[in-house]
Amino acid sequence: MSLDPVRLLERLIAIDSSNPALAPGGAGETAIVAMCEEWLTAHGFEVHRLERQPGRPSLVAVARGTGGGRSLMLNGHLDTVGLGSYEGDPLGPEIRDGKIFGRGAFDMKSGIAAMMIAAARATARGSLRGDVILACVADEEHASSGTEEVLEAFTADAAIVTEPSHLEVTLAHKGFAWFYVVVQGRAAHGSRPDLGVDAIAKAGHFLVALEEWGHRLADGEAHPSLGTGTVHASVIHGGEEPSTYPAHCRITVERRTVPGENADTVHAELTAVLDRLTTTVPDFSYRLHRGLHREPFEADPRHPIVRTLLRHAESALGHPPVIRAEQYWTDCALLDRAGIPCLLFGVDGGGAHAATEWADTASLHRLTDILTDTITDFCS
Repeated sequence: MSLDPVRLLERLIAIDSSNPALAPGGAGETAIVAMCEEWLTAHGFEVHRLERQPGRPSLVAVARGTGGGRSLMLNGHLDTVGLGSYEGDPLGPEIRDGKIFGRGAFDMKSGIAAMMIAAARATARGSLRGDVILACVADEEHASSGTEEVLEAFTADAAIVTEPSHLEVTLAHKGFAWFYVVVQGRAAHGSRPDLGVDAIAKAGHFLVALEEWGHRLADGEAHPSLGTGTVHASVIHGGEEPSTYPAHCRITVERRTVPGENADTVHAELTAVLDRLTTTVPDFSYRLHRGLHREPFEADPRHPIVRTLLRHAESALGHPPVIRAEQYWTDCALLDRAGIPCLLFGVDGGGAHAATEWADTASLHRLTDILTDTITDFCS
């Protein structure tokens, strides 16, 4: 069977794996897991299918080492965003001008193809003492339930997440915390201001305070590579009809966090903002609910997996790779929290979640070569 990552990527793109949590009616990961399972089994991997949520499977494939070596996990997500916004055929991979187009080409079926080919090449050399573990996971685009499920059953001495990074090495990224603020008013007929309390108007005070909070964050102490945390209001709902004072106004708040911040510190900050309004704004009252939160990530640049990949990347690229930090969140944070040192490294390209998406084919070959050499070195 072919060990060409571009050919494998074509097969992956042709399978609809859009996330149904984002795109109602999306196919999910069942079909693409079946294809990866067949391919990995044919290449001698021990395959484990995890499917706590029906129709949303993840796949873990293991190549056992001879013993006494370090284990390495390569992690990538199988799901994509929806197909409807794509211009052209999202499932018809097309190669032109050194690029391969299709939904998921960049984010991140290219990373899946590279890690599968690299693991097959490295294990075929027959000199690995440590285990090679491929985690092809579901649901990263929504809630990362796939990686969470994998980490309940599998671990490793280190990991590489093959999200696209333009062949630059990502050693840190921000986290996030979502909160829901319900500003409380009092419903009354629009002709009775003596009885009503306008929750939407009261929420305006909170929105101003939220903007001021954002300015304070921007002026605060910055992380060396990620800068400062941020905050914004992302969704607002309030009111029922023109002639009624609204009883409630619900605001969704997103706080992007840097290392040293987490959902608890954000909760305390947000509570302080809201409590101040209750003492300064007449009739201001609120309820606060915590939503999904994910921790920021920061790798140890001295860890052997970082040093090993940097060495092989420099050899392949002809220069030291750029080391970067990302503003968005990835599954690196879950691996790090589970005690698995990791980093992020992936292809060049563009169009993640966009109307046109593509990966640079030369970078895909180069990524595969770097991963092959890193696996061989780290696990030997």
